Amino acid sequence: MRPHDRYRPRPADRTGPANRPRPRTEPAPGTGRAQRAERADAARNRLAVLRATEQLLAEGGGDHVSLDRVAALAGVGKGTVFRRFGSRAGLLQALLEERSRELREAVVSGPPPLGPGAPARERLHAFLDGLGAIAEGNAVLLAAHEQACAEDKYGDPSYLFWHGHVSALLAAERPGLDADFLAHAVLATFDGDLIRHLTTPGDPRRFTRSVQEMAAAMLGPAG
Repeated sequence: MRPHDRYRPRPADRTGPANRPRPRTEPAPGTGRAQRAERADAARNRLAVLRATEQLLAEGGGDHVSLDRVAALAGVGKGTVFRRFGSRAGLLQALLEERSRELREAVVSGPPPLGPGAPARERLHAFLDGLGAIAEGNAVLLAAHEQACAEDKYGDPSYLFWHGHVSALLAAERPGLDADFLAHAVLATFDGDLIRHLTTPGDPRRFTRSVQEMAAAMLGPAG
């Protein structure tokens, strides 16, 4: 090599990032079907786990619910339950959310008086009727949920939604009230043991009716 050849510029590298073949982005054959099957399996497992939790609650109350028992009854591994729900509290939170999903959807986008469009007082009465029906039919779940989630009760997804809705309706009807506190006070009555104590075959809706009357007294006479 001649001495000055070493200083000649080398040909451009045509294998740099701009010229390298791009990786294919299309999914491999069958990938979409596999992902859909995986999602379907996950949905079936979730439903089986929730139904198992429901059955254990009915058989022995909240103390009867554990990740091991739920997994065995649902026919899935304990790891599957743990990855999806995290803990016993997570199981009960998910079950409560499922039981109250229709009510949430009706509040957000359903017809009045439960959904938007009705006066705040009427919406509150309708919401307490719906939430009371859920509570009366799921008192054991509520009691177990309260015990398991006691440390984070006010951060529970269902509670946050209920409190936000009740607080907004109270504030709309009576702006001078401490709506945040009163919403907590109303929801504090949704105690599983209290509901079971008040709910009898002769008067199955006593609890709901009483909560509605309490809320009406808080608001005072209709203007």
